[in-house]
Amino acid sequence: MVKAIVGANWGDEGKGKITDLLAEQSDVVIRFQGGANAGHTIINEYGRFALHILPSGSFSSHVTNVIGNGVALDVKKLLRELQSVMEQGVPAPRLIVSDRAQLLMPYHILQDTYEEELLAGRAFGSTKSGIAPFYSDKYAKTGIQVCDLYEEERLRERLNAAVERKNQLFASRYGKPGVDAEALFQDLMEQRELLRPYVGDVAEFVRQALKEGKTILLEGQLGSMKDPDLGICPMTTSSHTLAGFGTVGACIPPTAYEDVIAVTKAYSSCVGSATEPFVCELTGEAGDELRRRGGDKGEFGATTGRPRRVGWFDAVATRYGCMVQGATQVALTCLDVLGYLDEIKVVTGYEIDGEVTDRFPTPGRLERARPVFTTLPGWKSDIRGVTDYNALPAQARAYVDFLEERIETPITFVSTGPKRHEMTFRTSKL
Repeated sequence: MVKAIVGANWGDEGKGKITDLLAEQSDVVIRFQGGANAGHTIINEYGRFALHILPSGSFSSHVTNVIGNGVALDVKKLLRELQSVMEQGVPAPRLIVSDRAQLLMPYHILQDTYEEELLAGRAFGSTKSGIAPFYSDKYAKTGIQVCDLYEEERLRERLNAAVERKNQLFASRYGKPGVDAEALFQDLMEQRELLRPYVGDVAEFVRQALKEGKTILLEGQLGSMKDPDLGICPMTTSSHTLAGFGTVGACIPPTAYEDVIAVTKAYSSCVGSATEPFVCELTGEAGDELRRRGGDKGEFGATTGRPRRVGWFDAVATRYGCMVQGATQVALTCLDVLGYLDEIKVVTGYEIDGEVTDRFPTPGRLERARPVFTTLPGWKSDIRGVTDYNALPAQARAYVDFLEERIETPITFVSTGPKRHEMTFRTSKL
């Protein structure tokens, strides 16, 4: 059985919590795309964690955690994160790193940083983690795979060619000094020995796990709006954030999928450039209040620490996000955050060029969109930690019913707090 846990929106929806929860009844958790450029915040019996590259099944000792071939692998960050969770009392996670994953190199981070500096006010809001240059090199066939670490002649040849190209770029486009290929090679020689115990043939591992009837969770990074094809181009990430990419990034047969759980907050949040379209945005004192109350410790990026932009629930964007993910059900997080409000607005349409639509537009039209709201009553009570859905106030349940109707996807999980088991389960009305 394969279940994918993916974001319906701009990222930061709470996927880590849902993966951590469902890992208790699963055998394998696979990260299948992205890199260390976004974090999954998890709170469980071991404490509070912000994972950036380790799969969120790392807190369940029976789970095999996998870094798939679709991931941008920063070896040093992976090893530091692994050491960090163990220092906080977590038993050493079972971990397999795909021998076909590609390495995120120091020159990718430099290029990302230099490019953002050059773009200045036209920058994409990158986390400067090297993600765009990494995937550019991957698809230009100039990247270096994990398996290359153990083939020294091949590694040196590919590394020298890559460094030559990068140094030419750094000098001509950015006016920056080059990097030392030999120093990088020696650094990789050290990394390969630390990584060696974890490297494996993930394609064969997945085949065998499916043959044995294991339950596999695919853990996505970011969300639908950040997909380079179907998201808000060009303000996207550089890997595919959709469940469908798991067939490539985790070597999962398309026929093995049984469930796609799209995660969305009960309001909206977004980390990224201030210039990217965010139709539902709530600004001023009201936005500051929601940002302060939101998430676990306020709405700030787990990787960057940057304040997230916040807004009302966007039913137009979320319906689209669920559609392109192929969602079979939805996990709604952070419902407890809204308990302070007398009234709650929901974006139920976009006004574009004088016409109102409930369909998510292409990027150019999205930039001209203005929100159309429906206002619902709040419940004015603290529901944090409630685990019985029927014990929630009637207005809270009515709010969930309204969202489900608008996004046209069953809402089955409703989170009432950031901890693992602060969760209610609901029977859909669809």
